[in-house]
Amino acid sequence: MPLSMYQASMPVFLRQLRSLSAILAKAERHAADRGEAPSLLIEARLAPDMFPLARQVQSASDAAKGAAARLAGVELPSFPDTEASFPELQERVAKTIAFLESVPAEKFDGSEVREIVLRPRGMELRFDGQGYLLTFALPNFFFHVTTAYAILREQGVPLGKLDFLGPF
Repeated sequence: MPLSMYQASMPVFLRQLRSLSAILAKAERHAADRGEAPSLLIEARLAPDMFPLARQVQSASDAAKGAAARLAGVELPSFPDTEASFPELQERVAKTIAFLESVPAEKFDGSEVREIVLRPRGMELRFDGQGYLLTFALPNFFFHVTTAYAILREQGVPLGKLDFLGPF
């Protein structure tokens, strides 16, 4: 049986969001153990022109829920980007997971050929569903999750590759 669009997307997003949640929990414990303000980690960034940790988590959330909604042809939920604490970031990740889990697998049927049009910053990007998932949605999602991991790692949070990959 061929791999469905649902199988190629939702388990990947869900697994990585759960890993992101565990990484955030480890970062919060690290700050508490060191007596540091959690905001130092939440506002940290890899470079001056890059988004801080909070925005990386928000962007990963947006990428996952956007892909699910566009591929399944359902309404895209809007979450305000106001998270400024680890509990708020955890809630954002949990809401994203809940949304992904609420989308029935059959809604993805035929989505490999569904037209997806994005309009970021005045541009227009057109994809078929498969191209969107494989060349835009998944790479964008992993960019933001990886950057969140890298920010925390650079800030001294004791993370390793298995934290990123999650439990098997």
